[in-house]
Amino acid sequence: MKVSVAASTRDVLGEGPVHDVADGSLRWVDIGRALWHRLDLATGEVTTQAVEPALTGFAPTDSGDYIGAYVTGIARLDAQGRRGDWLAQPEAGITTNRFNDAGTDPAGRFIAGTMNMAEGAPTGALYSFAGGDLSVLRSGIGIANTIAFSSDGDRLYTADSATGDLAAYAYDPRTGRMGERIDSFRPDLDLPGTPDGSAMDAEGCLWNARWDGGCVVRLAPDGRTLAVIDLPLRLPTSCCFVDRSLYVTTSTWDYSEADLLAQPMAGNLLRIDVDVAGHPRTAFASGRE
Repeated sequence: MKVSVAASTRDVLGEGPVHDVADGSLRWVDIGRALWHRLDLATGEVTTQAVEPALTGFAPTDSGDYIGAYVTGIARLDAQGRRGDWLAQPEAGITTNRFNDAGTDPAGRFIAGTMNMAEGAPTGALYSFAGGDLSVLRSGIGIANTIAFSSDGDRLYTADSATGDLAAYAYDPRTGRMGERIDSFRPDLDLPGTPDGSAMDAEGCLWNARWDGGCVVRLAPDGRTLAVIDLPLRLPTSCCFVDRSLYVTTSTWDYSEADLLAQPMAGNLLRIDVDVAGHPRTAFASGRE
């Protein structure tokens, strides 16, 4: 499959791509430089705002603005990146931790995970924010990544990149409760790299970016590897769909000058045209705040 550059941003840690249907754009963050990018899908124009503290993941809301996970907490923000008051800062006292991946469940709850920046010790957690309340879905996580749901909402895919564990859990979209691990989902333990961010397609398959593995993999509901898309770089971080195009964020974390010369697409937003459409994300339900 042909891999092309959709936006030349040379990110340090590009992450969290989101198709904002209402805005006609694709947005993503560079956590490493505390930037928020916007690609106009009609014109190809890229605009960038600085955000402080760094935004790590976000979702459009049904009110026309956004809700975001920043390194230190959760807050609303407008299209220009101006942050509102903090809605939750559950780990403000844990200096080794920060928020990481984020997304929404099928009912419009905001799901965000945290990570330990030191050595991936299991001090992170997966949180759900709705109705002004924050609840813990799962604790004991080193690096929370991947927040993706099956089309009927009864399965949550999530990963702990510190241990390389990509798993599926039972989920009740009516209550927002996370259940037991689904043992029938068993990805190949020999997949390249470690699991990072993911997207769902319309056929119920999971597309997962493989950090340090230089590829994106497509996994069946039972975890079988259906496709491996090799990339001309080492550090893909996450992905999302716009119709039948898969957009992939990438990183230049710890790259040397030689690495940058050898992998000129690294740090940029990539586009790959595939033969399946994506499954759309639900906007954050403002009435739940």
